[in-house]
Amino acid sequence: MKTRILLVEDDERLANLTAEYLRKNEFEVAIEARGDVAENRIISEDPDLVILDLMLPGKDGFEICRGVREKYKGVILMLTARDEDLDQILGLELGADDYIAKPVQPRLLLARIKALLRRAPTVGDTTGAGAEHGETTELSFGNFSISQATRSTHLGNQTVDLTTAEFDLLWLLASHAGNILSRDDLLQQLRGIGFDGLDRSIDARISRLRRKLGDDPENPTRIKTVRGKGYLFSKHDWQ
Repeated sequence: MKTRILLVEDDERLANLTAEYLRKNEFEVAIEARGDVAENRIISEDPDLVILDLMLPGKDGFEICRGVREKYKGVILMLTARDEDLDQILGLELGADDYIAKPVQPRLLLARIKALLRRAPTVGDTTGAGAEHGETTELSFGNFSISQATRSTHLGNQTVDLTTAEFDLLWLLASHAGNILSRDDLLQQLRGIGFDGLDRSIDARISRLRRKLGDDPENPTRIKTVRGKGYLFSKHDWQ
């Protein structure tokens, strides 16, 4: 079965060229030009991945991302017309899994899509990527637990809903609990790129994780910032 992509893009020529390229690379692609229609389509059709333009008629990409994120568990790749930090950070804060600035080369877009899909859980797969190799797939600290096998996270009796990118970051931090991971470490592991001194995707995702895990944003104790070095997942403070 082909991977299903919903391309939300109002530039008809660009949308058709992009869709044609992706179809040649064995993806099933549907196109939606209007933002005020896209939200319902994402939820009802539940594609494997959404390519979401920022500027759309009827409703912009930020509103769509905010509206679908609680119900849609697939991957959202946001397109930003300008390479501006605020657009990218806001998109990540609202739950996008990654962003890419327009205009984008088709081969770069394809590479980014494949990288995102490699991290996403396969439908019906409950074995976990590490289970086949005998790696640890369950971690717990106090009342917090995270399972790579089931792609689930719990805090006490409550399930913590995470996007694919948020889960991957949290698992990486938790599996190195007590150790500092730099932004470069995290970006290399999660996106295969080094830290350029400007990328704020990790910072934005950490901010979302802290909110979801009940960590104090002003004085975080569960995911700590170590100034000048990176982030540290605490083994304690989970009661």
